[in-house]
Amino acid sequence: VDANVLIFERIREELASGKGMRLAVADGYKFAYSSIIDANVTTLLTGFVLWYFGSGPVEGFAKTLVIGIFTSLFTAIFITRLIFEWQLRKKETLSFATRWTDNAFKNLNIKFIMRRKSYYVLSSIIVIAGIASLAIRGLDSGVDFTGGRSYLVRFDNPVKVDQVGSSLAKVFVTEDGLAQRPEVKTYGTSNQVKITTKYLIEETGSEIEDKVEATLKTGLNEVGDNFEIMSSQLVEPTIADDIKQSAIWSVLFSLIVIFLYILLRFRKWQYGLGALLAMFHDVMVVLGIFSIFYGIAPWSMEIDQAFIAAILTVIGYSLNDTVVVFDRIREFLNEHTSWEFDKTVNTALNSTLSRTLNTSLTTLVVLLAMFIFGAESLRGLLFALIVGVIVGTYSSVFIATPVMRDTINRLDKKKK
Repeated sequence: VDANVLIFERIREELASGKGMRLAVADGYKFAYSSIIDANVTTLLTGFVLWYFGSGPVEGFAKTLVIGIFTSLFTAIFITRLIFEWQLRKKETLSFATRWTDNAFKNLNIKFIMRRKSYYVLSSIIVIAGIASLAIRGLDSGVDFTGGRSYLVRFDNPVKVDQVGSSLAKVFVTEDGLAQRPEVKTYGTSNQVKITTKYLIEETGSEIEDKVEATLKTGLNEVGDNFEIMSSQLVEPTIADDIKQSAIWSVLFSLIVIFLYILLRFRKWQYGLGALLAMFHDVMVVLGIFSIFYGIAPWSMEIDQAFIAAILTVIGYSLNDTVVVFDRIREFLNEHTSWEFDKTVNTALNSTLSRTLNTSLTTLVVLLAMFIFGAESLRGLLFALIVGVIVGTYSSVFIATPVMRDTINRLDKKKK
């Protein structure tokens, strides 16, 4: 949705400047290309690096990402324009605002730069708390990393997977009192479920197998229906050490490529530094929240293959948001050469706020709908994405841009 929002916001700006609809649509597409290309090329480079160096779920994510970027760019740039041109030829009335949104975000003058130290303090507190929790509690590694046990259970009547998961979370409790919520999925018919748990997976022996099965039966008895355990088996970890290492190296190399591309496009390394710090901030906040709330949240907070995809998505989202703001700063620097740098940066942040919020809200609507009405097994992934979208929106405005501004100003002062 991001490229579409960029184009539509730009068309609204052209209409507000007094242009006719046909010219506003043409110029809206023309002037939005720079932001769209920069934002998507940085993400595309990340996808290619992850595709080439990654393996397993990382490589799979990269392939999906690259295909998604090409298809979304094609529809946003070509298909929507064809529709608008067709409507204009038919002399249909086009509108890019409602009476409630027509004057929204106009003439904003929020002092983002003046209040940047407050944002630094807030972010530092959140990140430090997350790092402390990671050092003390760590993360709840899922079956993909640790292995586990899988059980196929048949009930007399249809059951809800949420109810089964909640009942088992009450009995699958570690010695330190943390609930280990199992993964429960409908298997075939609605009265059969597949239950995968890592409860006591570090321990082996026939007595451990009997203990886990007895605990499983205790939890299933709370569901209130007759059941039969059809089969059970050990599940090997699906993410091996070589996949972990390739994931780490591919992400690090992609960050270097992103930095070099931003340096090439914006001619100053400070832009790349701001973008990378914002991405680091976003990833640490998501990891910190998962560390703090695992065992407390009423849904699974395990780190699995889906979580890897969520983190990579958050990186791409944060980068996309940040580059769009940087692109508007570069545009204003060329247009308003007499302005002070702080005024240019602050005006750029205010002018892109509508686009930033529109993109974030449309994304959040989808994620929240899936989180509330979707499958129980997806809630951990969706929670990570929801947090990532919110934090990514915040960091592009309150972290990346202020950091870029401060490093440029410090260098200028040293030169003087």
